[in-house]
This record gives sequence, C-alpha cells and structure tokens, in this order.
Amino acid sequence: MALLELDELTRRFGGLVAIDHVSMRVEEGEVRAVIGPNGAGKSTLFNLITGILKPSQGSVRFAGERLTGQSVSRVSQRGIARTFQLTAIFREMSVRDNVRLAAQAREPRRWQFHGGGAVFEAAGRRADAALERLGLSAIGDRLAGLLSHGDQRLLEVAMALAQKPRLLLLDEPTQGLSVEETAETVETLSKVLAESGMTVLLVEHDMDVVFRLAHRITVLHRGAVIADGLPEEVKQDGAVQTAYLGGFD
Repeated sequence: MALLELDELTRRFGGLVAIDHVSMRVEEGEVRAVIGPNGAGKSTLFNLITGILKPSQGSVRFAGERLTGQSVSRVSQRGIARTFQLTAIFREMSVRDNVRLAAQAREPRRWQFHGGGAVFEAAGRRADAALERLGLSAIGDRLAGLLSHGDQRLLEVAMALAQKPRLLLLDEPTQGLSVEETAETVETLSKVLAESGMTVLLVEHDMDVVFRLAHRITVLHRGAVIADGLPEEVKQDGAVQTAYLGGFD
C-alpha cells in the first residue's frame, strides 16, 4: 500500500481549475519530485495535502487513512511535515528554540501544565538531533533572523524533521539561494535523505536539484498531470519539453 494516495484530486477557484483530477501514489521511502512551469498548481497541491485548502473533488489518503476535510493540525499529527516557498521561521528566536517549538508541536500533550517538563526535554533532544543532521548545531544559539538565506532554508528543514514526519513536503528548498548555497543545500539534503530513508514530496524549479534528489518525477501543467516516471523518462518526454518551452539541457 502506498504511503500517500491522491485520487482525482481537484481544486477550483471560481472558474479557474488550479488542480485538475490529479491522481498519484507515493511509496514509502520514495523521493518524488513534482515539477511544472509557474502556475502549474504545485504549491496548491501541497496545500491540499496538508489541509490548508479543501478539495473541490477527490481525496487524499495517508497511511490508509482519509485526510480529506481534516484540519491542518490533525494532518500534522498524523505525520506530515512541510516547508514553505517563503521561509516560515520565528526570526526573533534562537535557531534551537525554533526547532524545539516545532518538535513540541508534534507532541499530543504539548501544552499541558503537569508533566510538561518531560515534553519540553524530549522536544529539546529532537531539536538537537535535527540541528546536528542539518549541520546547524554550531549556530543553535544565534537569532534565526540573522542567518544567511541558505541557513534559514536549512533551519526550516530542521524544524520539519524535528516533528518526526513519515512524509516530508519540501516546497522550493533552494529558492533564492546562490549557486554555492544551492550546491551545499543539495549535498546536505542528499545525505540526510539517504540516511533516513524518509518519504519525500519535493517541489523544485531547479532541474539539476530535481535530477539529483528524486527517484521519480510527476509533471504538472495547468493543474493536470502530463507525465509521470523515472527522471530519464520524464527528461525525454515530448509533452514535458513543450511545457517547458525549450526542454532540458
């Protein structure tokens, strides 16, 4: 059974069909990239999976459970974590406190008064582990808002990892990074994903990053799936090359 199953998922905004009958199966341990031109519906798809948006039609199933209609917090509690296209961090807090709060939010008794110390300590341990995996331990006491853009993107990944997700959604993790920062970020992500065997859904505009990280690629165009397959298969697909107006190098 696939970990994530999308069945005829559709989202309309008035007369605009942003996601058009998308069906997809993501297997446990798979790194799946979702690519497409600007406006193809990639971020909308993430918002439907995580409960930020409700579908007009179709369903989302995760680990056999129907998620359609459930709240964002319930989806997170089930084991789905994500990053955002625009970095979402607490800039006035330390790096470590950002990650600790993310870890604490995953706990079912996260805000209780009695016994809260144990939850706090457990969240701290997960935060330290996530920072170490992303190579951020040395800057754990630094204010998050003072980090370079590349380190802020990695911090957001650390916040997601600290939630112990079964499925990690990465929305444009290299957006706004320099060539050097992109190379460093991809190297770090490649190592973390290989070591963890985590299931990942990746939205990314940089095709070099996609071909480096993804096991399989789904291509969206105007909200619909126009191709799905192994990276080399997708790279040679005529419909994909047409959608990208010039194809891949």
